[in-house]
Amino acid sequence: MKGDEAWMKLAIEQAQCGIGKTAPNPPVGAVIVKNGELLGKGWHRGAGLPHAEREALADARNNQGEESLRGATAYVTLEPCSTFGRTPPCCDGLIEAGISRVVYACVDPNPAHAGRADERLKRAGITVESGIMEQEAQKILRPFAKVQRTGLPWVMVKMAMSLDGRISRPEGESQWLTGAAARADVQRLRSEADAILTSGATVRKDWPALTIREPELLLGRLQPWRVIMTEHPATLPQGAPVMSDEFCSRTLIRTGDIEKVLRDLVAEQGVLFVMVEAGGELVAELWRLRLVDEWVCYLAPLLAGGSVAVAGDIDLSAHLTNAEWMRLGDDVRMRAVVTSRA
Repeated sequence: MKGDEAWMKLAIEQAQCGIGKTAPNPPVGAVIVKNGELLGKGWHRGAGLPHAEREALADARNNQGEESLRGATAYVTLEPCSTFGRTPPCCDGLIEAGISRVVYACVDPNPAHAGRADERLKRAGITVESGIMEQEAQKILRPFAKVQRTGLPWVMVKMAMSLDGRISRPEGESQWLTGAAARADVQRLRSEADAILTSGATVRKDWPALTIREPELLLGRLQPWRVIMTEHPATLPQGAPVMSDEFCSRTLIRTGDIEKVLRDLVAEQGVLFVMVEAGGELVAELWRLRLVDEWVCYLAPLLAGGSVAVAGDIDLSAHLTNAEWMRLGDDVRMRAVVTSRA
């Protein structure tokens, strides 16, 4: 028989299926188990759709029938909701199904839900345990948690750089620093994001599309919002892909205070996760304002000699944690969380 951690690991794998698809809701996974046997599993697929617990309960009913749920254990990556929203409370669904034990990884950072499930479920005679694989589940939930805590989205800066700290090659050479494997990985990163932030200067110079181009990565979601920060909207090239392609309705042009822009993306578009693909000036501004949560760097094995440095003259001193390193062809990717600044 598997233990609690093994079943929670499966619930976390379910939650990962929802990354980039659920905003403004968090990605959550759940599994239903009885006598060491998996009855059902599920993940939240988007705002207004059934939550993970109800997906897993429905899967169990389809597989084993209604009676199989009585006395079963539900493993959930996030504390079950206890209030009515666009869908009914998951606590009610678990109680009505006859679940006898609920194990969840993280307390809900939403103040409307935090800590309320325990009392409601225990009052119905259900055993409740929490904190199982909490750190692993929190990694998936950190954009949602930051929004609940601050009203700001999780901001990830993506950069490619050469060994001499340049983000471009000299004029006349290839626009790419990295190889095909690294560029394919960027597509996967984009599929995690609700919005991609860039600058007017980048649009004018590079004409980026900033889209998810792999069909399988688009299943169950729309293209990310493409947000252009510029003080001179009238000078944006109207023929650029972000201005003229079939997804141009997903392009937003913004001016002014970058922090306000980020807050408005949360409030108006329901954004949780922003990926930044821009030149040094915009990155430097985000860094100065301490708005960067995560740093992804693709390191190419070349001396580019280009004129553009990673972030201008800004001091990038910082402590990074949870660093993940990945070899991608001839390139190396580092992904880490910004935890403290010098």
